[in-house]
Amino acid sequence: MVPVSFAFDFCGEEFRLAGARALFWPRENALLVADLHLEKSSYYARTGQMLPPYDSRATLEMLAGLVKETGARRIYTLGDNFHDGAGALRLEPHAAGMLDALTRALDMVWITGNHDSKHHDHAPATVGGNFVDELELAGLVLRHHAKAGETRPELSGHFHPRLQLKVRQRSIRRPCTVISACDGGSGRMILPAFGSLTGGMDAADPAILAAMQPANAIDAVVPAGERLARFPLWRAA
Repeated sequence: MVPVSFAFDFCGEEFRLAGARALFWPRENALLVADLHLEKSSYYARTGQMLPPYDSRATLEMLAGLVKETGARRIYTLGDNFHDGAGALRLEPHAAGMLDALTRALDMVWITGNHDSKHHDHAPATVGGNFVDELELAGLVLRHHAKAGETRPELSGHFHPRLQLKVRQRSIRRPCTVISACDGGSGRMILPAFGSLTGGMDAADPAILAAMQPANAIDAVVPAGERLARFPLWRAA
């Protein structure tokens, strides 16, 4: 199971970091992941940009490993599940079999994102699980893109946040979860991208900080050895 030392409270709910790119929600016995961008390499191959064609397999292997590690019975994705709407149709047989096994064994809920919604009609016909635009669960809203004016606690993806640090003249970039304090019950959390070929945005980028507002404090959270590390990104004056 995910170490208790990786646990933190978000608006009255306990979550635990599962690796650097996912969350485990003990009360729901669920994994939360964002921005898988499955079949990104095959999308770019059509335009002549040849990338190793194993990104979907690698991403699904990571996901299956976390299911085994945590014992999760549900998976909630937070959008941009495939890199484009036709991505599900391009899955090679091994990756397709892995995805089919996951959706048969678990309660899989796909929240759609901007990459998915362009051709949203393709995915439900070829992929198991349930597809929703957003979801409210235990008082928390799960969606792809943080919504301005939302007054309920919210979990989202979209921005692919990464913590950027300089340690002994070395630049370090690590996927991170960005969290704001739940002042007045309206905290926000942005998950890092889970996909094996996804890039990242500096967690302190103005676009991410703006998406987290209103807030009195915004932190980046990462696993560090056997503990949870928090790095302040922004504080109210």
